[in-house]
Amino acid sequence: MTGKTPRTVLVTGPGGAGRTTVAAATALAAARRGDRALLLCADPAGPGAVLGTAATTAAGVEPAEVTPGLWVARVDPADYFRTEFLALQERAAAALDMLGARRLDGEELTELPGAEQFALLQALRRAAAGDWNVLVVDLPPLREALSVLALPERLRRIIGRLLPAERQAARALRPMIAQLAGVPMPAGWLYGAAARRDEELAAVQALIGSPSTTVRLVAEPGPAAADALRVARDGLSLYGLRVDALVPNKVLPTDSSDAWLATLAAQQQKCLDGWSEEYGPGSAPGSGAGWPLREVRHLGRDPRGLDDLAGLEALADLGPDLGPDTGPDTEPDPDPWWVEDRREEDGLLVWSLPLPGAVKADIGLVRRGDELLLTVGPFHRIVPLAGALRRCTVSGAALTDGVLKVRFTPDPGLWPRTP
Repeated sequence: MTGKTPRTVLVTGPGGAGRTTVAAATALAAARRGDRALLLCADPAGPGAVLGTAATTAAGVEPAEVTPGLWVARVDPADYFRTEFLALQERAAAALDMLGARRLDGEELTELPGAEQFALLQALRRAAAGDWNVLVVDLPPLREALSVLALPERLRRIIGRLLPAERQAARALRPMIAQLAGVPMPAGWLYGAAARRDEELAAVQALIGSPSTTVRLVAEPGPAAADALRVARDGLSLYGLRVDALVPNKVLPTDSSDAWLATLAAQQQKCLDGWSEEYGPGSAPGSGAGWPLREVRHLGRDPRGLDDLAGLEALADLGPDLGPDTGPDTEPDPDPWWVEDRREEDGLLVWSLPLPGAVKADIGLVRRGDELLLTVGPFHRIVPLAGALRRCTVSGAALTDGVLKVRFTPDPGLWPRTP
């Protein structure tokens, strides 16, 4: 890339909702608008069946062009785990030889649980560095996807706590200390590896948090999906993820003469009316612009091939504009979590955190040093406090109209005095 971030659409939703179909249709629409688009698929089966081609079912992760302007790549956890483990084994060769350990060959390695998440993060980093105008990511199901998207921030915090950068300043002293203490000191590659990992995670975190990145939710109208969306809204708000559309998929026609189909369609329409009221633009205080609903009509069969996807895109009007890249000179979006200075009126600073749909009973708030541990339902996030808030004590919090307002009182012993 030329220093620009691709327009990125992260597609997820409850299992079985048709995420891969919507992701493929979105990527195809971008390619047919003239963009250079990459569809990145986390599903082990790949999107080959949806696209009607076997080219995307190969085990490799290198992009393959399936139609002009559209490339497809698949995340391969086994390949990622093998590559990373062998590299780690090579870096630790001296220690392994000293212990008399036998090295493992790549052929005898199978991925461990959790490799899928790390493989997806690496694939995101590689894709973000590629020459793409549009990146569409077919993520795992909703809860798992939210965990993956929150992972870079969490891992960077852990790395920073366990191997802080300031410790590297003492690297030159380690050989001397080792001689005096008679014990080996941590190898320099440990800190070098931590720095590399932090840099890689920072790139993924920047992509996820970029103004040009949005989440597209796919759900089949029904009670189970409605419950999943309510829970997911808490996580999306807490992690600061922007939703560009809620895509109700497999929507049945309302004009069927078949009584059974008509009953199912009526149930779906009732659910859609509820979603429009609950999530649509201007739906609730604190929800901002809301989530536009882009309905995908049921084709009477599973979409297969580019022609089906093109027709699906036309029926669903899967906006928004996937046009120009967002570059470094683009005006950043305002911080959705803002601090209001009310010292003159009330002697307070108020930190406002929009959490539309959150329930007071599901919110937890704990101050730990210079960080705030936030809990909303099943989701947790540790957020560093701004400099001004660090010199304050938490004096209370309230959830009002979908916005959590945390009150901070300046600490006289820490707050700078005005002459």
